[in-house]
Amino acid sequence: MTLSDTATHTSPTAQPAVQIVTSTPTRRRLRRPPARDPLAFRRVRWAGLVLFLTDVVAMQFALALGTWLRVLFDVIGRTTEFKLLQGGLWRGEYSSLSAGMMILPIIFYFQGLYPGYGLNSVERLRRRVHTVALVFVLLIGWDYAVVKADPSRGVLLLTFLFAAVLGPVFEALSRKLLRMAGAWGMPVVILGAAKTGQMVTRVLQREPELGFVPIAVYDDNPETWTTEVSGVPVLGPLSRAKKQSKICRTALIAMPGMGATKTAHLCQRLPFARVILIPDLVGLSSLWVSSRDLGGVVGLEVKKNLFPRRNWMLKRTLDYILGVHLFIVSLPLLAMFALWIKIVSPHGPVLFRQPRVGFGGKTFSIWKLRTMYPDADERLHTYLENDPEKFEQWKRFCKLKDDPRVLPGVGRFLRRTSLDELPQLWNVLVGEMSLVGPRPFPHYHLARFSPRFRTIRRSVLPGLTGMWQVSARSEGDVSVQELMDTYYIRNWSPWLDIYLLARTVGAVVLGKGAY
Repeated sequence: MTLSDTATHTSPTAQPAVQIVTSTPTRRRLRRPPARDPLAFRRVRWAGLVLFLTDVVAMQFALALGTWLRVLFDVIGRTTEFKLLQGGLWRGEYSSLSAGMMILPIIFYFQGLYPGYGLNSVERLRRRVHTVALVFVLLIGWDYAVVKADPSRGVLLLTFLFAAVLGPVFEALSRKLLRMAGAWGMPVVILGAAKTGQMVTRVLQREPELGFVPIAVYDDNPETWTTEVSGVPVLGPLSRAKKQSKICRTALIAMPGMGATKTAHLCQRLPFARVILIPDLVGLSSLWVSSRDLGGVVGLEVKKNLFPRRNWMLKRTLDYILGVHLFIVSLPLLAMFALWIKIVSPHGPVLFRQPRVGFGGKTFSIWKLRTMYPDADERLHTYLENDPEKFEQWKRFCKLKDDPRVLPGVGRFLRRTSLDELPQLWNVLVGEMSLVGPRPFPHYHLARFSPRFRTIRRSVLPGLTGMWQVSARSEGDVSVQELMDTYYIRNWSPWLDIYLLARTVGAVVLGKGAY
């Protein structure tokens, strides 16, 4: 699936799971008390139980689907004559496998997924898939070595595939329902009301999936005590923060300029069960940073995941495996859309090529279904010349909501669903693009970005879909595009690609934010 990108066929996260939005300074003077008591946070303690039960249902559903699909294969092949329904697995082994599926929610619990506050969606997906794969490898190995039952091995393999998909889907839906019901999240306090504290507060409010709800900010600067940070009041000096330890179990120290000695002393005297330090490391990878003990010295290991050759080869392997199947499936759709385009606009080709900047700064030709009139450039020039407001919209987004160049019917549909990008699967197969990555832009669009960002973009293959395509889409201006693409490049992993591909399906089906 694909998403439109530039205005000549372009459409502007977490995101990762991350959605980055520009904003103005958020600390302001309080003229009246907050509308509600920020410390009266209603922490729901049964959110973890809901997620646990959700996984129980998801795993049992995966087993039921795996079993019945195995039965279907047998019936189609006429090999067992309903043996599974008459006895066999259905009566003898199903109950054992059903009980065995309970292993997964129990392991998820010890991995901290219930409720898992503080874990982003990509890390949740990684832990889940690793656990499911390990458990099913052990189950299939046991079945092969001890039970030696062909039907149950087939059921286990099919159940594994369903469990790997249904588990994350069911969990995401449950967390969304919990958020809608106001039953998701735990209160946290922020220590530091300066720039870093403001940034952390905004990020936590923007990423509700993390489950960290800031309810109070503390700072030793007296000038901040009558202000608020993104609607969260500053309640006094750092010494008062310990009073909230009965309400909050987590404190975030967002004062990177405090110094090592003072920070260590503050961590020791804070009575919170969980203290998170926010270092001043803007510009580095954040998703796959891990701590290292270097003889009593704390070190942070920053992994540049797209640089090792093995990761590059893994990404290309995924591109080819998925790309070949998607390209074959897309052929009937391409034929149908080609006929529709010819009916609406007989003059002009069905496909067109456009030069884009790709890996290493090399220019290549990107393929698309034609969604515009043959004289699109003249129409655009006339339209912008007569409407200054639309000209400003074009300058900011490189897109127009009411684009006069787009073909009626087929053009609007293809751009709304981003299916005009389907021919780019060929670009993926020939190695000019990847399924996931920064969208390839024409030179005039790249000129809007900073030189540093243009250098970063050239270090990876452009993608069929990307982070801002599944989040901001057409609503994201060039600054949002730059921030989100930079985040993706610095934090790449196979899990991030899988997460973005899954979100792409929903974004394409809903057509939200595209035009």
